[in-house]
Amino acid sequence: MTRVFWDTNLFIYLFEGGPFGPDVRRLRERMLSRADVLVTSALTLGELQVLPLRTSASEAERALEAVRRVATIVPFDEQASRRYAAIRQDRAIKPADAIQLACAAAAGVDLFITNDDRLSSRNVPGVKFITSLERAFL
Repeated sequence: MTRVFWDTNLFIYLFEGGPFGPDVRRLRERMLSRADVLVTSALTLGELQVLPLRTSASEAERALEAVRRVATIVPFDEQASRRYAAIRQDRAIKPADAIQLACAAAAGVDLFITNDDRLSSRNVPGVKFITSLERAFL
């Protein structure tokens, strides 16, 4: 069993489709067959509510429930905040990305998957591997 952190963009592709939708669905199916644990942060919950809240509160609640059904949600707590401060020493990493990486590190995930290839070259203590969605299939 592997603990796999998904960045927000993967959930958007999973729920809304688009050109990366089939890849993310295939990745999720593979994870289920291996009994991998899907992890994300509370930031992802917030990001996924932005668009649905424009239409209705019930749409936003459905987005939250969809994530809660499939993933373990990691909070941005005191432990994550310390990791965030260390990650942000690299000013090239945006604050939202640093929050995601800090939450993943605090959760001790094995793999962090994003569609932002710039993050793939980063080394974050507490996260064994960081990769792009494209490379996750290699």
